[in-house]
Amino acid sequence: QVQFVESGGGLVQPGGSLRLSCAASGIVFTFHAMGWYRQAPGKQSELVAVISSEGTINYADSVKGRFTVSRENAQNRVSLHMNGLKPEDAAVYYCYARCGGGSENWGQGTQVTVST
Repeated sequence: QVQFVESGGGLVQPGGSLRLSCAASGIVFTFHAMGWYRQAPGKQSELVAVISSEGTINYADSVKGRFTVSRENAQNRVSLHMNGLKPEDAAVYYCYARCGGGSENWGQGTQVTVST
């Protein structure tokens, strides 16, 4: 029901920055929250950041002070500005949307690699 277009992943050196963007469309219900999950090899999926339609923002403790999540374009697009990237941030990042009716949806993911 939900289509995601994710972009911005890539390779960056430790201490560098990346910006991830996600546009969601193709659903009937409104987006109540959007954000990003990530999953590294051998680790469980982690909610990185989420922003609600009311503007409430939650971050994983590991990214507080370094990552910033925002919603754009009539609240159907979410961006994640990642600064001060660390090797432990390397993962596949998945766009996330919670829609009216309580449904949860994830994108295909974009690879973020942090390496020298």
